[in-house]
Amino acid sequence: MNPEKIINPPSGFATFISFLLLLAVSAVCFWLEQIAVGVILLILDFALVLPGLIIVNPNEAKVLTLFGKYVGTVKKDGFFWVNPFTTKKKVSLKAFNLNGQQLKVNDSIGNPIEIAAVIVWQIKDTAAAVFAVENYIQYVNIQSEAAVRHLANSFPYDNLEDETATITLRGGADQVSQMLEKELNERLDRAGIEVLEARISHLAYAPEIAHSMLQVQQASAIIAARRLIVEGAVGMVEMALNKLSEKNIVELDEEKKAAMVSNLLVVLCGDKAVNPVVNTGTLYH
Repeated sequence: MNPEKIINPPSGFATFISFLLLLAVSAVCFWLEQIAVGVILLILDFALVLPGLIIVNPNEAKVLTLFGKYVGTVKKDGFFWVNPFTTKKKVSLKAFNLNGQQLKVNDSIGNPIEIAAVIVWQIKDTAAAVFAVENYIQYVNIQSEAAVRHLANSFPYDNLEDETATITLRGGADQVSQMLEKELNERLDRAGIEVLEARISHLAYAPEIAHSMLQVQQASAIIAARRLIVEGAVGMVEMALNKLSEKNIVELDEEKKAAMVSNLLVVLCGDKAVNPVVNTGTLYH
């Protein structure tokens, strides 16, 4: 593969003035009826002088080849003159945004998910972009899709089913984005392309399992909430028993302690309001 070679051709203003002078001289020759000389000058002017003039805009480059051989790349913006027989290919050096389409893939534990990524990239090696691949834009699209698929297959969506997973697609967004960016740079280096940023833009369960997984998430959230409620209730019951014992408000045998604990846990852990019942008898009736 040809390494990129930066060239700085001469300014095109002097050549453009020469083009105008030759054009004027040929016009004079035609006026003096020296047709042959005028025709020769016109051919030289339009075949050798004018085709060599190029304009390079900011954040653009011209890749030059001469009879199938790579000559160099003009990256400096301005008006220049180069060998008129060279083939000039314009390459944009601006940053491109690739908004990837939503892909339906399986995560590492086999759940079907939908995933898409936004990728910001630009060309860093014009020679590689032009000569190493057939179409560098198509190459970016295909390799980006392959990288996103590989990333989705490497990690679970979340740790509901795989509690040992240290990185998940949903919970480890920053780490996943860094891994995606690294893999894309490795894949696209052959084409002289640098990935500036890569982010997951869409992540969801596939429609056929989305409802079931939502129920699993809700159940997990309810279990976690109940666990917290029970831990708090046990602490409150323990505190109540200790306070009653310290202040000698009432003496409770083991049976009454068990009944009190049961009643307090029902009140504290229930998800509905409790209607109190007033005991007008003794503790035992």
